[in-house]
Amino acid sequence: MIDVLLADDQALVRAGFRALLDAQDGIRVVAEAAEGGAAVRLAREHRPAVILMDIRMPGTDGLAATRTITADPKLADVRVVILTTFDLDEYVFEALRGGASGFLVKDTEPAELIHAVRVVAAGNALLSPGITRRLIEEYATRAKDPDRTHDLGLLTGREREVLALVAAGRTNDEIAESLVMSPATAKTHVSRTMMKLHARDRAQLVVIAYESGLVKPGWW
Repeated sequence: MIDVLLADDQALVRAGFRALLDAQDGIRVVAEAAEGGAAVRLAREHRPAVILMDIRMPGTDGLAATRTITADPKLADVRVVILTTFDLDEYVFEALRGGASGFLVKDTEPAELIHAVRVVAAGNALLSPGITRRLIEEYATRAKDPDRTHDLGLLTGREREVLALVAAGRTNDEIAESLVMSPATAKTHVSRTMMKLHARDRAQLVVIAYESGLVKPGWW
């Protein structure tokens, strides 16, 4: 069973999402929050697999709540999906940077919402490569030098290649084909890269690749 926490200050939005998700086999909404502080408290109480988190809420906003949740070792298995009105949103980028596993626009199709919950619950990042890359290119390098706090020196040459391909939105199968290796080996390289860079998932790897200067806007 995939437990979901809804965090949005609009009761109508929560009601619509709850009705949709509760109607699916293997998914249930275990709690609702109208602001970020309550979302953090309920996350610790229920430890849901997925949190659908609005950014703009009164009191503690979704960005601060996401940072708190993803920084808590006891909530390491909890995945946050950001809900936003606009796909190119600076706050969404900051949420991805802070550990969110992906984002959805609020007017997404029902099937896409259900798919997103299942994908993230399975431990995968929710990345629409085109939109995510545009978002990160827009904000990761704006008015700032590459972030040298990301120690890419920990990576092997092959792992740096893999990181660049992850940033390009490639799947493990596509990485394997590009680098002439098995998909299992590609998956191992991705996992090791995440571990070395302390990234929760592929979404954070994409952010790190741009912020470190490994890849630059317009390369793909």
